[in-house]
Amino acid sequence: MNIILVGCGKAGRALAFQLREEGHSITMIDTDPEKIRQVTQNLDVMGIVGNGSSIAVLTEAGMMGADVLIAVTGSDELNLLCCMFAKKAGQCHAIARVRNPLYSHELDFIKQQLGISTIMNPELTTAREISRLLRFPAAAKIDTFAEGRVRLIKFELQDDCPLVGLALKDIPQKLACSVLICAVERGQSIFIPNGSYKLYGGDVVSFLATQDQATTFFQKLHLPTRPVDSALIVGGGTVGYYLAKDLLTHNIPVRLIEQDADRCRFLASDLPEAEIIHADGTDQQNLNAEGIDTAGSVVALTNMDEENILLAMYACRHSNAKVVAKINRVEFDSLLDGLSIGSIVYPKDMVSDFVLTYVRALQNEAGSNIKTMYRILDDRVEALEFTVSEESKLTNVPLSELKLKKGMLVCCITHGEDVIIPRGKDCIRLGDSVIVVTLERGLHDITEILL
Repeated sequence: MNIILVGCGKAGRALAFQLREEGHSITMIDTDPEKIRQVTQNLDVMGIVGNGSSIAVLTEAGMMGADVLIAVTGSDELNLLCCMFAKKAGQCHAIARVRNPLYSHELDFIKQQLGISTIMNPELTTAREISRLLRFPAAAKIDTFAEGRVRLIKFELQDDCPLVGLALKDIPQKLACSVLICAVERGQSIFIPNGSYKLYGGDVVSFLATQDQATTFFQKLHLPTRPVDSALIVGGGTVGYYLAKDLLTHNIPVRLIEQDADRCRFLASDLPEAEIIHADGTDQQNLNAEGIDTAGSVVALTNMDEENILLAMYACRHSNAKVVAKINRVEFDSLLDGLSIGSIVYPKDMVSDFVLTYVRALQNEAGSNIKTMYRILDDRVEALEFTVSEESKLTNVPLSELKLKKGMLVCCITHGEDVIIPRGKDCIRLGDSVIVVTLERGLHDITEILL
């Protein structure tokens, strides 16, 4: 597909890399000549220096023949304007990134009035993911499917875990709960396991279940299932604001440390139920004075990745809190392995997952469309949710009789209101939503899981 990307910031560069990996033709627009020079040198993309809200610049970038325009500049208003022009003049699909909380309750109205295909808010999505982690603290990561009814949860097995040495096929009967372990990270290796696979201490396990079954599962493993009793947030930016607001709606007390006085005044007026502290949250004395050692959770949300990493390490060492750190630069991935810093969230990954889901769905407008996609376990595994909208050689056949490619696992079937963790006798039917976990990258249609 021909895709125009407006904005060569961190998100734009990450998107360009991911979309080029999937074989798309990319043209990037930015007003900064140096950014365009760097991105065209490092990636196989075209680059144009100019303002993405200019019809002339968009036309030069090939708007009339483009399939999708994605606007991820630092200005919400500019992103909306670029997308409106692309939709009205170029008749292409348009995706805008909008982050300002002032627009958060108006996104559907804006989308409809401007004719934009879809709007993404990575800061709001990040805050919601952190909130889920704080309300289910034993998990290291939680992704949702089927409108939130199904969850993909990652956690690490300790040596004394009841699952250690147990074959996966014996788990449902032994623990009396319906879950499916669909991916395991052991050292540097990733496995899509079969029923005879045995688990060991240190394994990082991803399993699929409904919320109720996940709670039962963790209870049987003697892991905490109750939400944290308090949250200490360091950083009162957009993510911190969204997170504090969400936690307060779930009756979790919030203390938020912010260094900027003007921002503190805004937070205090808009979040009257939260305790807003004007201080440097990276100072150890301030952290100790604000009770880091007794906090139920500590969330590092400053604008500096390095500060968030150090804050998370300090919190893990000096408290028993659930610790979450926001990291923007995915290049830090390899450096973070083995460090004790709790859960990590990557807003840029959320942007990429959102856009890749949309673009793949466009490539396959019939058959079985992708509804949701997440890349898990260091981006080496994809978890995808498909809607089955027509009959195929995959439908109405027991799963035990299907010949699947290696590294594929059908994890869940949603049939109307029923959520099914499938067994060999279950079938995929027309209208179902199906969740697949795979080591193969780039699936567009559920029939591609077959040999």
